[in-house]
Amino acid sequence: MDKYQVLKQYFGYDRFREGQECLIDSLLSGRDTLGIMPTGAGKSLCFQIPALLMDGVTLVISPLISLMKDQVKALNEAGVHAAFLNSSLTAGQYYKALSYAAQGRYTIIYVAPERLLTEEFQRFAFHTKIAMVAVDEAHCVSQWGQDFRPSYLKIVEFIRQLPVRPVIGAFTATATREVRDDIIDILMLQEPTVLTTGFDRPNLYFSVQSPKNPYATMKNFIETHPKDSGIVYCLTRKTVEEICSRLHGDGFSVTRYHAGLSDVERRENQDEFIYDQAQIMVATNAFGMGIDKSNVRYVIHYNMPKNMESYYQEAGRAGRDGEAADCLLFYQGKDVVTNQYFIDNNQDNEELDPVTQRIVTERDRERLKKMTWYCFTNECLRSYILRYFGEYGSNYCGNCSNCLTQFETVDVTEAARALIGTAVWCGGRYGTTVLLETVRGADTVKIRRYGMEKSPYYGKLPHMPVPKLRQILTHLVLEEYLYVTNDEYALVRATEKSKDILNGIGTVVMKMAREQERPVKEKNSSAAKGSRAMGVAFTEAEERLFEKLRQVRTEIARQEKVPPYIVFSDKTLIHMCVVKPRDRAQMLSVSGVGEHKYQKYGKVFLECIQREEGQF
Repeated sequence: MDKYQVLKQYFGYDRFREGQECLIDSLLSGRDTLGIMPTGAGKSLCFQIPALLMDGVTLVISPLISLMKDQVKALNEAGVHAAFLNSSLTAGQYYKALSYAAQGRYTIIYVAPERLLTEEFQRFAFHTKIAMVAVDEAHCVSQWGQDFRPSYLKIVEFIRQLPVRPVIGAFTATATREVRDDIIDILMLQEPTVLTTGFDRPNLYFSVQSPKNPYATMKNFIETHPKDSGIVYCLTRKTVEEICSRLHGDGFSVTRYHAGLSDVERRENQDEFIYDQAQIMVATNAFGMGIDKSNVRYVIHYNMPKNMESYYQEAGRAGRDGEAADCLLFYQGKDVVTNQYFIDNNQDNEELDPVTQRIVTERDRERLKKMTWYCFTNECLRSYILRYFGEYGSNYCGNCSNCLTQFETVDVTEAARALIGTAVWCGGRYGTTVLLETVRGADTVKIRRYGMEKSPYYGKLPHMPVPKLRQILTHLVLEEYLYVTNDEYALVRATEKSKDILNGIGTVVMKMAREQERPVKEKNSSAAKGSRAMGVAFTEAEERLFEKLRQVRTEIARQEKVPPYIVFSDKTLIHMCVVKPRDRAQMLSVSGVGEHKYQKYGKVFLECIQREEGQF
């Protein structure tokens, strides 16, 4: 059996996606490999297919129990013998799985990094032919990565103790150049094949909003997506509880996830969402890493996250099936303060020495600044994200709120001079709020206490709305007329570049939106939305067929006790509606239908299609 036969028989695909074949060939040739591919691009196949063709066992090192469970379920459903070894197993289950592994029953074994150096696992590894070690979520090995895990540092020590060094594969979706170099160095990859297929997810629509009533805006969006599965991310547990309660009270199918819940409740709530028993998950960033649910149609960030890496990873949980999905971010000024508090009180990296800890804190503050700028940029949002990760291209994507908003170029020199002048006059001792209140002529206790009413710029812009002033101030920071310090109080100070503006030399212009509202979408079913993403228009009969197929899938999933998307993805069901297969050969031509799944489920879906055939 070759790689193409494995791809079709076990996974149901006729061709590889961009980058997959190169990475697979590299591993099969025995060469260390680093693959950086966006979420949903098919990273898992890049090590699963070589594992099925290699002589020996493949160990997949993964950071989260949920990720292991999902991928092992999917592999077993596809007819591949796989297992996981982590703390969710009882002692009896763990030793039984290890015994089966030693007998060669499993081709692929997922293992938590904490298990690698335990005596019983090392005994197993020493007496087993390990063909490959695949490190999933490899950015966790870097202290500059947003999910640094000290336990990942055990991987190198484990590999070093093996009697024969296996080929090493490392895979991640979010890695800056610095993190990529860290992965290569720390994992000691030997002359690796390094492939970055790009970070772009063209199926995702990006939007940033600063609504006066975030809950009402979110509720309206969810109401226009009544059958869709989505995630709402919040910064704090308190906000999660509040939003979940309000959505539940408004009649939505919703559950929640955060570190304050018991292990049992978190697991139950996560399963409700994964098994489509709850349509909406409201969660902190504790939820989602490694969640393989393919039919998430939207991700809403109710609060701004602390960095672009976290944002893109969390937003990327939408549209993993390649179909159209929405990524909405709500910005509020208090989000910056909350994130700054989390950074200053970070206890995730207590194993770092004080000097390194200070460096990490400074970098986190710089990342927060760039995340904040994302919320204010008038440029293409997708381009901003891609530039952050080192990719450059067109500054127009046509699929983000900025690209779909009409802008006009405005001369803001007068306002810029007033803001810069205020920063200079007070010696850079105060933050954004004091500057804004000064130029607007606010009569507050704070302004009088600081003596800012004596500034020559006091009351220069009494009628300019605060949101517009904030936009201008952010533009001045982005264009390096001003800078914001990284210390506790985030003070605003002028740069050398600002002197010309103060002296009446030159002008400051910026793009400002003529309108900020995106045209309201019509209410769509998942089928209609997905079919448009494939360039196909569903008829009413085909939409009915899609719903019937989803019902069949739900019933099978309930009987098999697996998430519905493990049976078949939405994308596969949509393709069935397009192809309308009538026999085995036609069903096997559907994307995502492999031989093993056809044997298990194919006839049931064929019968459903035949029953509905009279509708076409």
